[in-house]
Amino acid sequence: MEKTILGRTGLEVSTAGLGCGGFSTLGMFSKGVDHASQVVRYAYENGVNFFDTASMYGTQPAVGKAFEGIRRDSYIISSKFAYHADKVLKSADELEKNLDQSLKELNTDYIDVYSLHGVIPQAYDKIRDRFYPELVKMKEKGKIRFIGLTELFGMDNSHEAIKMALADDLWDTIMVGYNIINPSAAKTILPLAKKKNVGTVCMFAVRSALSNPEMLKLDVKKMIEANQVDKDLVKEDHTIDFLIDNGYAGSITEAAYRFCRHTSGIDVTLTGTGNTEHLSENLKSLSLPPLPKDALEKLEKMFGKVDCVSGQQKFPRM
Repeated sequence: MEKTILGRTGLEVSTAGLGCGGFSTLGMFSKGVDHASQVVRYAYENGVNFFDTASMYGTQPAVGKAFEGIRRDSYIISSKFAYHADKVLKSADELEKNLDQSLKELNTDYIDVYSLHGVIPQAYDKIRDRFYPELVKMKEKGKIRFIGLTELFGMDNSHEAIKMALADDLWDTIMVGYNIINPSAAKTILPLAKKKNVGTVCMFAVRSALSNPEMLKLDVKKMIEANQVDKDLVKEDHTIDFLIDNGYAGSITEAAYRFCRHTSGIDVTLTGTGNTEHLSENLKSLSLPPLPKDALEKLEKMFGKVDCVSGQQKFPRM
């Protein structure tokens, strides 16, 4: 597995990371914590060293179990703090309580990257002012190493929260939504993150619109209504099938992972799954070369102006 440096953190990370949330949640809630921990361990044994979880996912115990007996400095844990409950902003002191619970579940003394989870642009200033000082305190206590922020891409398709975060230049890492049908971050986010040496983690590489043609039709309809695509180029039916038909990739999923993995400015591309067979396929896709130049040029003509969809119509727990 190829490795890179996660921005200003200096951490050497695998370019493929395991996302432990999403709809799959490692298969934990259908098959149990032992199964989920085996998925994590399989990723580790196949070269993945970056593991992203969160208190709200419920999968931290599986991650902790997977690394029993493993040298702590051989893997990197990213976790997150949900800053609200029932749409009410939590108090500042709840962050450390949440963090301590995460440390217990993960069976570790520290978390490498600890982020505010799914920050929305309307509340960015208030969230930053309340919780960033607490994150600094946690870093000073040695409970976390680096401070991050993730966006709520399903609602914030044009990355307004991360634009604010990059302007502040407080955050060591960002987690940004990016995929074939909304590549807007490549123009508005990734160049600035690279300039400021902020580590970047890509989520939403593959979502329902890239695995279900009926879901893709819904997103294409939104793009057309927003006047962000050329209707002669982007059809509601079979619009990205050319990637398979022309032999550019073996599957849409493969193409989607390759697209993200080789985008300049992305350090880690997350993949999520509930079983090792699927994980093996995804890691193989993430290890393949970039899509051919003419395929990328066509995708740019088709979706280069899109920032109104995320690729997902329904969302898992944040």
